Amino acid sequence: MSVPGVRCDDHRRRWDLREYEKKASDRIENLRSVKKKSTEDEESGDEAEIERKAVEKKIARTLLQAREFKVDLESRLGKSVIVTKATAPSDAGGYYCNVCDCIVKDSINFLDHINGKKHQRNMGMSMRVERSNVDQVRKRIEMNKAKQNQVVKEYNFEERLKEAKEEEEKIRAQRRDKKKESKKRKLEEYQSLQDDDDAGNEDAMAAVMGFSGFGGSKK
Repeated sequence: MSVPGVRCDDHRRRWDLREYEKKASDRIENLRSVKKKSTEDEESGDEAEIERKAVEKKIARTLLQAREFKVDLESRLGKSVIVTKATAPSDAGGYYCNVCDCIVKDSINFLDHINGKKHQRNMGMSMRVERSNVDQVRKRIEMNKAKQNQVVKEYNFEERLKEAKEEEEKIRAQRRDKKKESKKRKLEEYQSLQDDDDAGNEDAMAAVMGFSGFGGSKK
């Protein structure tokens, strides 16, 4: 670029200071406009966040309550499932949450999900816990004392081994009694059959020898 006031035989490079000053000022103005726009967007985003929080405050949510059922984590362990496009989400692999309509791949993340903020909100509960009063605290202390005062039977190895042997002896005695009863019953049945056979043989022998009876025959 030719700069006025410079000799033609001077081959040293020269820059137009006015032109570069103008470029620098334009770049600064662009940066200022971008920064101003970003601050405006942040302010609008903050307003939207404030409105969202206000709406959430208006929604009445119950306090956090204890779960009254046991979470099923082991019923599908070791089982193979064929998953297709037509398979329902509840029957697909992983742990299905019917409240949030989502699938979690492992049990640890599933527990984190059902104990998390999003799940509790979908359940209609907040993350705040009911504050206990003095009477509730006293009842809890009395209940814990009663549990501590309960006499729990402690077993050592020798006592448990002795009880196991006694139980085994009882089972053996019952088996012996059953065997004796069955043998006695079979012996009685056999003797009754023998008596019937003997009586039949005596009648047959008497008939062969001509002793049909002791009474006289009518002529």
